[in-house]
Amino acid sequence: MLLSGIQLRSVPLALTVLLFSACSRVDNFEDLRAYVEEVKGRPGAEVEPVPEFVPYEGFIYSAASLRSPFEIPIVIDGESGLLISQDVQPDFEREREPLEEHALSGLTMVGMLVRNDVYQALIEDALGVVHRVGVGNYLGRNHGRIESISQTQLQLMEIVPSGNGGWVERPQTLTLQR
Repeated sequence: MLLSGIQLRSVPLALTVLLFSACSRVDNFEDLRAYVEEVKGRPGAEVEPVPEFVPYEGFIYSAASLRSPFEIPIVIDGESGLLISQDVQPDFEREREPLEEHALSGLTMVGMLVRNDVYQALIEDALGVVHRVGVGNYLGRNHGRIESISQTQLQLMEIVPSGNGGWVERPQTLTLQR
């Protein structure tokens, strides 16, 4: 079944007519238009009024200059109103040691070493790193200087703000955790 020349010429013509008829505009959107008109004809819903916003009132924290309730109270002489302490101040010029980056509550004494009758403590920081320290080293954020080390504990002296612009010494102890 071979196609003749006339039949071959009519195939592209038929395809073109078919293509144009498919792209022609047919108006079958009457149901859609009717639905849109029906929706537009519905009564509108009531809109709630815009809520009234109360203006923000700032809060001024007036207890910032008072002693923190989480610190040990400072002893005050009742008669003169002066602090019972020495005239102390931390040395801000010295180079800070690695354990001064951690709060004292995040440090744990996990062991001790003895060499020539001199004790050294093994302190674990919050990251799990163990450091070897001796008398005179500093640890904690409050300028804590190690005063003595024994088999079971480490004694240090912290220098903390007194609350009235000065400084006061506060003894602290780290006990060996077994």
